[in-house]
Amino acid sequence: MDELAFKFAVNNINRNKTLMPNTTLTYDIQRINLFDGFEASRRVCDQLALGVVAVFGPSHSSSVSAVQSICNALEVPHIQTRWKHPSVDNKDTFFINLYPEYTAIARAILDVVTFFKWRKLTVVYEDSTGLMRMQELIKAPAKFNLKIKIRQLTPGNQDARPLLKELKKDKEFFIVFDCSYRMAAELLKQLSSMGMMTEYYHFFFTTLDLFALDLEPYRYSGVNMTGFRLLNVDDPYVASTMDKWAMERLQGPKQESGLMDGIMTTDAALMYDAVFMVAVASQRATQMTVSSLQCHRHKPWRFGPRFMNLFKEAQWDGLTGHIVLNKTDGLRRDFDLDIISLKEDGTARGVVEGGSRLTKRWTKIAVWNSYKGMNLTETNRDKNNNVTDSLANRTLIVTTILENPYVMYKKSDKELSGNDRFEGYCLDLLKELSNILGFTYEVRLVGDGKYGAQNDKGEWNGMVRELIDHVADLAVAPLTITYVREKVIDFSKPFMTLGISILYRKPNGTNPGVFSFLNPLSPDIWMYVLLACTGVSCVLFVIARFTPYEWYNPHPCNPSSTLIQNNFTLLNSFWFGIGALMRQGSELMPKALSTRIVGGIWWFFTLIIISSYTANLAAFLTVERMDAPIDSADDLAKQTRIEYGAVRDGSTMTFFKKSKISTYEKMWAFMSSRKNTALVKNNREGITRVLTTDYAMLMESTSIEYISQRNCNLTQIGGLIDSKGYGVGTPIGSPYRDKVTIAILQLQEEGKLHMMKEKWWRGNGCPEEDNKEANALGVENIGGIFIVLAAGLVLSVFVAIGEFIYKARRNADIEEQCVSFSAMMEELGISLQCYKGVRRRSRPHSVARSACILCQPKRTPKQEGGRRESST
Repeated sequence: MDELAFKFAVNNINRNKTLMPNTTLTYDIQRINLFDGFEASRRVCDQLALGVVAVFGPSHSSSVSAVQSICNALEVPHIQTRWKHPSVDNKDTFFINLYPEYTAIARAILDVVTFFKWRKLTVVYEDSTGLMRMQELIKAPAKFNLKIKIRQLTPGNQDARPLLKELKKDKEFFIVFDCSYRMAAELLKQLSSMGMMTEYYHFFFTTLDLFALDLEPYRYSGVNMTGFRLLNVDDPYVASTMDKWAMERLQGPKQESGLMDGIMTTDAALMYDAVFMVAVASQRATQMTVSSLQCHRHKPWRFGPRFMNLFKEAQWDGLTGHIVLNKTDGLRRDFDLDIISLKEDGTARGVVEGGSRLTKRWTKIAVWNSYKGMNLTETNRDKNNNVTDSLANRTLIVTTILENPYVMYKKSDKELSGNDRFEGYCLDLLKELSNILGFTYEVRLVGDGKYGAQNDKGEWNGMVRELIDHVADLAVAPLTITYVREKVIDFSKPFMTLGISILYRKPNGTNPGVFSFLNPLSPDIWMYVLLACTGVSCVLFVIARFTPYEWYNPHPCNPSSTLIQNNFTLLNSFWFGIGALMRQGSELMPKALSTRIVGGIWWFFTLIIISSYTANLAAFLTVERMDAPIDSADDLAKQTRIEYGAVRDGSTMTFFKKSKISTYEKMWAFMSSRKNTALVKNNREGITRVLTTDYAMLMESTSIEYISQRNCNLTQIGGLIDSKGYGVGTPIGSPYRDKVTIAILQLQEEGKLHMMKEKWWRGNGCPEEDNKEANALGVENIGGIFIVLAAGLVLSVFVAIGEFIYKARRNADIEEQCVSFSAMMEELGISLQCYKGVRRRSRPHSVARSACILCQPKRTPKQEGGRRESST
């Protein structure tokens, strides 16, 4: 390739009459054994004897040193276009190398890795020179927090599949290959055969000829591929020169495999620039003559230093960009490298030649300068990224799980296949995402029917495992975003937010008892009211006895009477309290200020109590009360009678397993001790257990909402235990994650996510207990008041009988007679004569009372009861 480029450059310069009108370049090409330094020395001496202005090559380092020493001695410029092993003390004053300086290439590699924000990568090098080019990257981990693995290709063996197999097994997705373009072409074939040409891998090749490789077989693989390009293909002069080169190559012998037909490599372009540099310097060097030089005489070329200075002082634009040489060592330190990336849709359709073909195949994302560093291109910096660019015409594998209403089998009389078998919220979400992003998809159910959790060995299962193994591209399901999952897969922004809650049977309504009218007040309040009534009655009795204003003369017609009376006996005091409590009052009215204060305070108390009771009575008698055995997660944790659990290997189980809150730790200890019964395989099994056994299911609130809308026997107990979200899962480093996130945010802003939820969550509905109308009261509600009434009537009958017997015995004691049964029956008969309202007293010695005089025998103070004699 170097020889063809050398001849091509000389012929082009000789055809250009404006560059060297009076001079013609001739060349002499010698083929040598690359590893024979003695032969190289002999051949270069033969060429110097012919009279030359510059020596090009050889390309291998084993013979370069011998040729360089001769050129230094005879002061003839020695020009190199290949990477040269750096020397500690470079004293080669007549040495020129157009290949970019190695330390600058090392910095460029590090800047590219930093630009892509890689945190974990693998370096694969071909020979020991690769480690020198990687020295800046290898020293970077301490400064940039990089994790780097270094591997070497087997020397002399182009079969790298064993190494690639290890890379695939270890899930190393970001790989830097330092190798020749020939090895790079072989690696690409083997990577394709290993199934590694996918969008999850990012390959960075340090060779400057990556753009020249034939990448047609990988045009739609979606693989991320980045490299350097030294050729300035955007320049019209460069494109024209490359087109001429392509035309000559297509007419000549077939090019080596792996390269595009007629493409100019970087080595060929550097050789062309080197010959062009000699021609320009020769044109500027006036009165310069070429003389024959003899190696054994050690007589240098007298125009050599002058000619060498022309090289180092000149600046011009060649095929490889702007060329400036360092005046001290002749190395090319100031140069630009295009950072090129393979277009996401591969190459463009159609045949385009030369530079145009390269611009169609590659995208220049940045320009790296050896002094200024990375500089993004204007198109890459300012363009509005279209989210459909990388997903259009792609078919993605989507893993999911059967879960109502997210993914369900579609009911149909016909046999369905493919995506038509399923329906649900996630299928609608997938359809909307595909409409926005332009991809097609294939839905597959997860093999083990699990969401994804780690076992004790750290191994994952379920949908998470399929994403880790790249079996699926997306996981569109009620997959919860958790910390442990986020470490092994990537999630989009959540498309639904929720939390863990408790699914349980709806509690049965309490059967109203006949004494339901007592429910508005608690038993404690009833007891306190009775104690208050008793206490107030006693206080009123004592105060009424103490104050003189409650004593009065029962005979107002006889002011001189020494007999005074007090109405507030103990029984009357109780009757006053009970009358006020029942809102009826009594014929007894307090007269003293102290007793009126007691009465007023008691009336105010009874006003508040009775008003509160009346206000609460309606609700307690008309609304059916629910008797729930549990009201929260704390209630579950405190008991063992009701068994509870979650879906095995789900995010809910993981939450309790990882939680450090004492209540949830206690709940997990209970569940883990009964794994076979507490943990269920899926939500359907858990719902069945809740309906048929005394079991509470811990699950996401959205699922509980859906279930309770369709089964009125189930309900949500308590509030949310935590807060989380469902997201679309992708493998780590997936290029789809950000695009799916943008699409989800678009759907959220348009309100489509809410409409889809309303569509799939809406059910027949259940009657809301809070809104149902008041029921008519029945015997079961207020039957107890009739019992109280009947009991009171019966009690009054017995008390009346007791009073009758007591009065008859008292009359007998006064008359000193025995009470006979016939006399009692005769008295009872007279009393029961309902047509007579007046009867005679039974005592014969009774004296008729006048209107103002009462004659009674003298009684003891005990018999007087509420009467006492005055002290006057």
